[in-house]
Amino acid sequence: MTVPAVTAGQRYADTTRAFDSVAQAYNGPLGNNALVQRMRKMLWQALQQRAAPGARLLDLGCGAGLDAVHFAQQEYRVTAIDSSAGMVAQAAALVQRSGVGECIKLMQLDMQDLAALADESYDAIYSDLGALNCLPGLAGLARDCAHLLKAGGVLICSVIGRCCPWEFGYYLLHRDVQRALVRFQPGQVPVSLNGHTVWTHYYSPGEFYRYFAARFRRISCSAANLLMPPPYLISHYERHTAFYRVVERLDRGIGRLPVVNQMGDHFLITMERRG
Repeated sequence: MTVPAVTAGQRYADTTRAFDSVAQAYNGPLGNNALVQRMRKMLWQALQQRAAPGARLLDLGCGAGLDAVHFAQQEYRVTAIDSSAGMVAQAAALVQRSGVGECIKLMQLDMQDLAALADESYDAIYSDLGALNCLPGLAGLARDCAHLLKAGGVLICSVIGRCCPWEFGYYLLHRDVQRALVRFQPGQVPVSLNGHTVWTHYYSPGEFYRYFAARFRRISCSAANLLMPPPYLISHYERHTAFYRVVERLDRGIGRLPVVNQMGDHFLITMERRG
């Protein structure tokens, strides 16, 4: 696959435009179908095990606000940021409908500009469903998150992984070798969303953690949707729901095992700030 020569600024603009274009539909089946909800709940459970209600949270790439509202309803205090004006507008509407405005601070802010929050401190930071894959690199983010977290604070990230057996097999079966191999490309690659382009950097857990290792200690890593189809194959899942109810139990059981936890549509990694 040949990646077109596009400047970092253009990639950022392309990605923001893509998410603006889907913002109004993102809390529906597009961004929150049953397969997505399963991965959301994994992050919710992981964070609630590490931070008690009342804790201050920072949501990186909040999208249309579902995670932030969930945590606010559980009595957490959330600062939620996103670079997409469309997503922030949808999140604001959801916050208003949910009646949790006193617990959520919404900001249109890029994750590369966390210096704007330099005077804040948080008990936990999280990023759900691949928002960090849209950044050109992670070194600056790792530094900023360590600065913003209190001692012993946690960073919990749901990241789109490199090795997704389901996707690889699906596209090979359909004789689309280029698409089957897209996650193995280095750096950012163009991925289509609603006729626009999202520039996406895929990671293995080891590649991802290397950016954070100097400042964070890895606590756990789990595969997310290892045996379940990727969310864009929701129609296949819905045709075989009874079968996948059984598969889901197996998926939960093996997703934390060594080697296996390196695979899946996403992986969920929990890290604790050193010092």
